Amino acid sequence: MAKTVQQMLDAANAVVPKVDTTEARRLVEQENALLVDLRDSAEIEKTGRLKGAAAVPRGMLEFRADRESKYHDPAFDPARPMVLYCGSGGRAALAGQTLTEMGYHSVYNLGGFQQAADAGMETEQ
Repeated sequence: MAKTVQQMLDAANAVVPKVDTTEARRLVEQENALLVDLRDSAEIEKTGRLKGAAAVPRGMLEFRADRESKYHDPAFDPARPMVLYCGSGGRAALAGQTLTEMGYHSVYNLGGFQQAADAGMETEQ
């Protein structure tokens, strides 16, 4: 049976815990979490990104995360915590679920870029 986007988001949100900016900072600073911006390049160009975030468009995530892929990014390590964000949190939830299916164990959804920036997370161009 076909699933709706809302059903997919509900399933992803059940698997990928949401974190606030305080916890995201702690994960990055104390646990060497990789902060990942899943928005496309036009979105990032318009607003910037959170400081230190790896820019990985949602469509490339699996390729960057898979060690067998010729597009693998060595910053992606299943033993390393991952903190994901996008425009509003939906892509981050779905991407987080995908990473857990790929063997990543500590994956978190920070939600949307603007909310994180408004809450005081530093940004860069």
